[in-house]
Amino acid sequence: MKILFIGDIVGNPGRKAVKRALPVIKREYGVKFCIANGENSAGGAGITNIVADELYNYGIDVLTLGNHTWSKRNGISFIDNDKRITRPANYAPGIMGNGSTIIEGNDVSIGVINLQGRIYMDNVDCPFRAADKEVNYLKNFTKIIIVDFHAEATSEKNALAWYLDGKVSAVIGTHTHVQTSDERILPEGTAFITDVGMTGPYDGIIGVEKEAVIKKFLTGVPERFQVAKGRVQFNAVLLDINESSGKTVSIERISQVFDNIS
Repeated sequence: MKILFIGDIVGNPGRKAVKRALPVIKREYGVKFCIANGENSAGGAGITNIVADELYNYGIDVLTLGNHTWSKRNGISFIDNDKRITRPANYAPGIMGNGSTIIEGNDVSIGVINLQGRIYMDNVDCPFRAADKEVNYLKNFTKIIIVDFHAEATSEKNALAWYLDGKVSAVIGTHTHVQTSDERILPEGTAFITDVGMTGPYDGIIGVEKEAVIKKFLTGVPERFQVAKGRVQFNAVLLDINESSGKTVSIERISQVFDNIS
């Protein structure tokens, strides 16, 4: 079974890239489920129900979030009732939203877990222990479990992947917006990549207009960041998973750049 995971969607350019690339990739590879990180999909930070519905209409089945979950504070309450969207499971108990979800297909279901790292990130609960809790629950319903680990440090991402090897189908790193070339299958059948990359502006700095970022580095003064213009990229990984065992057979990086997109 083929599952596509799309890297962090940034703003309107990222959504346009999904609209352009996703139908073609689904047909070409026979993708059954599509997961995407959407925490920056609304204006470059956060998500709204209107943007989520747009992405569902393009063919995304599950949206994961991260440290920008609350950036659209006035419009985020919809995640309580939308089972197709997850925020990090290691957020404080009792807050809105779900840390994991199960998506049903015609003859198979998959589980998706969202976690956030703690190194160079906001203070959250332990992602390793939160992963154990969510995996133990999802195993009652499916053998296929995909983890989005939204984290900064490569060491923390690698550690979680090895910790979960054989317990989940894949650990996919998000957050840094730069696609890494270390995709692999760990010994017990768990696929891993440190970061799947970004779907959004290609000519900015991780999706943002480069001038403001450079000025901040030069002066140390905070700048207002805007989603960059110009060429657009689409980053994803394609997973081929054995339905009966839940182990991943292969993982393949996908990277495309569009000169003109509308």
